[in-house]
Amino acid sequence: MKGIRAIGLLSGGLDSTLAVKLMLDQGIEVHAVNFTSPLHQRGEKKSRAESTAKAFDIPFKSIELGLEYLHVVRHPKHGYGSGVNPCIDCHALMLRKAKQYARQIDARFIFTGEVLGERPMSQHQQALKIVEKEAGLQGKILRPLSAKLLPETEAEREGWVDRSKLLEIRGRSRKPQIDLAKKLGLTNYPTPGGGCLLTEKEFSARLKDLFTHRRRISMTDIRLLRIGRQFRFGENRIVVGRDETENRALLSLDNGHVTFLEGTSINGPVTVLQGKSKNSMVLTAARLTARYCDGTGTVLVRYRRGEKEGSVKAERMADLEVQAHRIGSTKKTTLRQPT
Repeated sequence: MKGIRAIGLLSGGLDSTLAVKLMLDQGIEVHAVNFTSPLHQRGEKKSRAESTAKAFDIPFKSIELGLEYLHVVRHPKHGYGSGVNPCIDCHALMLRKAKQYARQIDARFIFTGEVLGERPMSQHQQALKIVEKEAGLQGKILRPLSAKLLPETEAEREGWVDRSKLLEIRGRSRKPQIDLAKKLGLTNYPTPGGGCLLTEKEFSARLKDLFTHRRRISMTDIRLLRIGRQFRFGENRIVVGRDETENRALLSLDNGHVTFLEGTSINGPVTVLQGKSKNSMVLTAARLTARYCDGTGTVLVRYRRGEKEGSVKAERMADLEVQAHRIGSTKKTTLRQPT
């Protein structure tokens, strides 16, 4: 059958790229959809997905998940994986959004690059069923790479796709996909791997810390999660840039509600103090800033918050104290508070 339109979830990775190729080879009119969020995946994946869609000469749409996604991450119905990754809830949300878009463009079905058994939390048989139910798409999601191992879908029953040309890939090894890519003449694809920030240990620790200390979360909070070295002092979070790129990123977050600190006449980081800027906490942030400045000895650190500016001489914070307050550190050390 010709003229069948379908939506393909395209992450930019190998699996979803292969799924798109298999559908195109069956004459399906594929529209690619990519989901983005500051919490979901690294930004380069969107551009990779867009480049893949361009190479296939198919329409491409990027959908920002936004605050609804943040709520899912904070209150997952089906729990977390190894980090703070609510994979089942996340996939269900993406498929609900894809279903809405499918109605807009009159697409007959939705397909993904999921492989049975590849992801321990979200790609076993029961999880796939739960995701379909939560999205209101029972029996309607085609997974071309593992279709022969799964129940027949509507697209197969209606003859929109030929089930005999679909695959039965299973498990965590990517060798079958790599071999298939070679067979299909696909060479420009990323090394198979992760990409979801929520599975990364350091990022997960930062997000858990944010959920613990902030009832209402702003986009500044979210953007800060991906930048610099991060420290917790009571209700205050301090972020220290690691290089010039991160320093610029921190400076771009000036909303009048954070305190910026920099060493004067010496190479060093930009530091952001988020929380109440009491004198004692400004000094703490200054000592942390001084710790990462070049040279030795006391550092003159200037600070500003909105229209308020000043400077303070700061001793470099000791490594033990730095480690004790670093978000994600397991050390529980009692330390004197600066005065």
